[in-house]
Amino acid sequence: MKYSEIMVRYGELSTKGKNRKTFIMQLAQNVRQALKEFPEIKIHADRDRMHLLLNGADGQLVIPKLAKIFGIQNFSPSIRVEKDVQVLKDSVQAIMKEIYTGEQTFKIIAKRSDHDFELTSNELNQTLGNAVFDIFPEINVQMKKPDIPLRVEIRRDGAYLSYETIKGAGGLPVGTSGKGMLMLSGGIDSPVAGYYAMKRGVEIEAVHFASPPYTSEQALQKAKDLTAKLAPYVGTIQFIEVPFTEIQEEIKKSVPQGYWMTITRRMMLRLTDEIRRIRHGLVILNGESLGQVASQTLQSMVAINEVTNTPIIRPVATMDKLEIIEVAEKIDTFELSIQPFEDCCTIFAPPQPKTRPNLDKVHQYEERLAIDEMIERALAGLKIEAIGVDAVQEQEEEFADLL
Repeated sequence: MKYSEIMVRYGELSTKGKNRKTFIMQLAQNVRQALKEFPEIKIHADRDRMHLLLNGADGQLVIPKLAKIFGIQNFSPSIRVEKDVQVLKDSVQAIMKEIYTGEQTFKIIAKRSDHDFELTSNELNQTLGNAVFDIFPEINVQMKKPDIPLRVEIRRDGAYLSYETIKGAGGLPVGTSGKGMLMLSGGIDSPVAGYYAMKRGVEIEAVHFASPPYTSEQALQKAKDLTAKLAPYVGTIQFIEVPFTEIQEEIKKSVPQGYWMTITRRMMLRLTDEIRRIRHGLVILNGESLGQVASQTLQSMVAINEVTNTPIIRPVATMDKLEIIEVAEKIDTFELSIQPFEDCCTIFAPPQPKTRPNLDKVHQYEERLAIDEMIERALAGLKIEAIGVDAVQEQEEEFADLL
């Protein structure tokens, strides 16, 4: 069925009062970015809903992209026809012939914003319902929760028919809550944390620490591919590669094994906080899950957090591993995350890390390091790349070639 429009209904945006216009404009911008490969689509957003005029674009290709955009409660693909009673009857019959299997119930739900149209809403309900009975005499009407809710809307520019309502991603439009720096490893947890942050309206930038030659090009590409999996929810995500080799080598050379992990994490947090300041972010995000590994005990978190006053949001902190994996599978990051490429969190992992690090000892060991100089050199070597929805397609095509 060739759709002419998709009508989008907002979720939480309806509660935003005076800020509602700002939220709607951000959502429209995110939709444009996510659908940039369809330049023919025109977007009209108002207080109650958003209309995507397809202008020949394939609605079946647009629908899966639209379903991932946060801030959308649901949406309905529609068909535009002439405002003529006979045309409406013919169109309703054509739709029912295509979708009715002989078992579903139905209901006509008519409304008109054009009050000059010759039939009222109730008259439309009756007339178009009779048209359905003309071709399917045995079909049943159900007023509450019908299997086929066939909506007919009479507007100034035409009549619009729709019969399905597709669930959206919900949440808030990405960007309405400000910017956060996501500490993105190559693991399962941090992409899920990024997904949940975006769902609450946070624009994320992915900060990834690379330690070549200890970490490979494949590990770096894996982190970029994970970012590409998150990009469809907003359109484009900035990927920030941080050179971390020198810092890890100095920690290994100057610090007792049991404290490698604590001081490595503190250095990562210092760097992420500096990047946040430079790029005007508000918070730091990570994928820490309480008690999952040694660095994620409450005692370790307290010791690591000491280096910053910036709020650190941990969206998956209270989830267990199976819950996180379930979400990772849903957003299609799980298979990438379990690829066996080492990241800088694991290459120098001590056999017995301190799970209750002593802060006095941490300070003592850090005095052996030229922290400010190492941070300055790492910041000078940042590499920043915009990763968009195209990267997902290129990645899938690359895997297809391998198969």
